[in-house]
Parts: sequence; C-alpha cells; structure tokens
Amino acid sequence: MFEYISGEIVDLTPTNAIIDCQGIGYNIHISLYTYQFLKTGTRDKLFVYEAIREDAHLLYGFKERSERALFLLLISVSGVGANTARMILSSMSPAELEATIGSGNSKLLKTVKGIGAKTAERIIVDLKDKIKGGDETLLVGIGASSQVETEAIAALVMLGFVQSAAAKVVRKLLTDSPLLSVEQVIKSALKLL
Repeated sequence: MFEYISGEIVDLTPTNAIIDCQGIGYNIHISLYTYQFLKTGTRDKLFVYEAIREDAHLLYGFKERSERALFLLLISVSGVGANTARMILSSMSPAELEATIGSGNSKLLKTVKGIGAKTAERIIVDLKDKIKGGDETLLVGIGASSQVETEAIAALVMLGFVQSAAAKVVRKLLTDSPLLSVEQVIKSALKLL
C-alpha cells in the first residue's frame, strides 16, 4: 500500500525509526544496515513494506529499494518471516547477502541468529536463480547504469522472472532504445520473456 514515508526522524534506535510525517509519527522497523544511514533530527525517506497481521499492522523501512527487494524475496521463502528477514539484513549488507546466496554459502547464512541449516539451504535453493552473486551485477542493479534499468529488473524479478534473464532483456531493450520509460521497458520485456 505504501511506497515510502518521508519526514523528520524524531526518534531512532538500531531497530526502529519514528518518522514524523505531517504530524503523524510512524514507527518503522529497520535493519542495522538502514540504521547506519539515518540521523535523529534530519529529514529522510524510507521505502516501506506493510505487514498486516491479525494482531498488528507493522511497517518495515529500508533506505534503499534494493534492500527492500531482498527483504521481499527473503519473506517469500517458506519459514522466513519479516523479523527473520530483518535479522538477516542486519547481519550483512545487501551486497554481502546477494554474494552469499549467489555463491551458495549456507555456512555464512547459518551464522545469523535464528537461521538453521535447513532454512539456510532453503533460502539458497529458492533465491539463487533470482539473485546473482560474486562480481556480477547484483539484484535490482546495485551498480546498474540507470534508474530505469534498476526498476525494470526489480519489477520483473518480483513478477517471478529469473534475474539474469530479466537483466539481459532489459539491457538489450535499453541499448536499442535508451529513452524508454520503466513501464515501456517492462511491457516490452514481458513480450520477450
């Protein structure tokens, strides 16, 4: 429902940020990775994910879209909830996590509190095809040449396409027609994938 929340950070802890947006204070759960970019008393923007449960409506915030995309991929894995995904993203940066999954390093994933051998293996099996690791371009274009490319690849991955295939098609489309909008790239890519 929400894309982002922007406002003044009025309170900040390593796990939560309270953002005052037009007189409403939003309590947003954050990772340690996001925490390092925030400062109390400054205006900032967090990309959010809203988790609606029977007993609570929770907001999870991320400084970067790429971190939120990883969070969404993590919670799509059976047995990984929002708090576990936040713990993983607090234990390693998005780039480190992508490299870990891409290389199949379950031992490193098991070092995260609450992640056992079976869950670590399930994360790798479920997400390895959706994430590239190592020296290659990472999920949602960390280091990508344009915002259009980044957003188009992220959208296609969220729609269930393999990241490498989506990236290849998007890059070809943007090489042929560099002025395409995100929507045009996604529509064209859907016809080619």
